[in-house]
Amino acid sequence: MHPASLSPATIVGRYPLTSFFTLSYLLSWLAWTPYVLGTTGLGLLPINIPELWGDAQTLGLLPGAYLGPITAAFLVTALAYGRAGLREWGARLIRWRVGLRWYLAVLVGVPVVYVATTLLLPGAWAGVQPPTAALVLAYVPMLLAQLLTTGLAEEPGWRDFALPLMQRRLGPLAGTLLLGVLWGGWHLPLFLTEWGGWPDVTWRMVGEFLVAAVALSVVMTWLFNRTGQSLPIVMLFHCGINSTATLVLAPMFPTLDPNTDSLTSLLLASGVLAIGCLVATRGRLGYRPDQA
Repeated sequence: MHPASLSPATIVGRYPLTSFFTLSYLLSWLAWTPYVLGTTGLGLLPINIPELWGDAQTLGLLPGAYLGPITAAFLVTALAYGRAGLREWGARLIRWRVGLRWYLAVLVGVPVVYVATTLLLPGAWAGVQPPTAALVLAYVPMLLAQLLTTGLAEEPGWRDFALPLMQRRLGPLAGTLLLGVLWGGWHLPLFLTEWGGWPDVTWRMVGEFLVAAVALSVVMTWLFNRTGQSLPIVMLFHCGINSTATLVLAPMFPTLDPNTDSLTSLLLASGVLAIGCLVATRGRLGYRPDQA
């Protein structure tokens, strides 16, 4: 075999998805090592992550998040598809001109559905509190912060890079299910930190999170396809979930456990939405091969 055939560009060009997921996991997990092994996690090393905005999650999580999916997507796209591929990848990232109804559906629908499913949990009604004006006003800044952190770090990789290739190769449903498993699995080391509730983490919490990640992927695939592959809509959906879980649920439901009950509620909400998308589209999730 000629040495040129083993160059990084050649290998990445032949196996772009494998290269992307390998890099995403490797770069993120390596960067998260201090967060996992330090005092914010297993406590095996005397590493103290500085706090920012009241906790160490921001500085503990963001380096690995930014070094993972978005960096892997950029590198693989550049090596495998060149400038034309980067232009296509970047175009989806700024494709914000979609119908106003999509923005309203995501901005209003996400917190409404998440709160509504939380009301179904045992004991939720006993101590429920209506949202205050301060809470409603704080939601937008939280959403913007999530967009610049979680949304920007993750979705240019999972949905902008990986999803179009996986739909083309495996079909919309199989591709989405596999992507959901890999997306959820990428988070697993974080369950050994304060982010995941360590040391009070249970297998049920991990399982509910992974199943919810798959269900949410179904909804995000449908949003991505139905909006002409608009990444901003997908990012708003993802960040709306995080913002509601982080900001809204605890003050509205003070009697519930913020770790376990929020995951159960997320599983219920994502499951209902995913089933609705699957039934309404007969499993096609709005996919059109001419958009791939």
